[in-house]
Amino acid sequence: MAPSPGPALLRPHPDHVSPTPGSDLNSPDTSLRSVCVFCGSTAGEDARYLQAAATLGSVIASRGLRLVYGGSRLGLMGRLAESALEAGGEVIGVIPRALMNREVAHPGLAELVVTESMHQRKSEMVDRADAFIAAPGGLGTLEEFFEVLTWSQLGLHQKPCGLLDVRGYYKPLIRLLDHALQEGFIQEAHRRMILVDQEAIPLLDRIGRYVPPEVPQWIGQAET
Repeated sequence: MAPSPGPALLRPHPDHVSPTPGSDLNSPDTSLRSVCVFCGSTAGEDARYLQAAATLGSVIASRGLRLVYGGSRLGLMGRLAESALEAGGEVIGVIPRALMNREVAHPGLAELVVTESMHQRKSEMVDRADAFIAAPGGLGTLEEFFEVLTWSQLGLHQKPCGLLDVRGYYKPLIRLLDHALQEGFIQEAHRRMILVDQEAIPLLDRIGRYVPPEVPQWIGQAET
């Protein structure tokens, strides 16, 4: 079977800089250059979800960080991107061709990367980001966040992973994770990989100070 084509780059962008693994607990991680945000393509039932997405986009841009996200103009995703752009930030969208053909892509990004599959989309987003945040969203958001978290558990990367817990949206999930820890299905070191805060600024502060726990690398990148 012939290999699938690589992602289509619609607009040029500056070279991505990979992070240095680990960081000093008492000082910001200067290797943090870009943040990938997973979030919903709908607005949710409470206007505070949209406001939180707007604040997150603005704060990312104000810190000189590049925003990487799913490329949509809809819902929280659209508000996140618009806010970052309005604050003068660089925004890169990564979207599967199937969704691109349905005209849901944001038209005003610095770069829009079109992939041939959902899996390729996630791989592209991981490669371009130094940290990951899940804002409120549905099954796709949860799946994306837990895949990158699992890659960290397996030792494939040491990038911080955070939950933006707007209105306590992720509290039931956090309780489930703590229950899994108590029942012996999650290790303490892996539970500590999940950073949680209700506000964008302290969450990004924690991400900047993140020190990854030492975990063995179980598989190589080619085996994912």
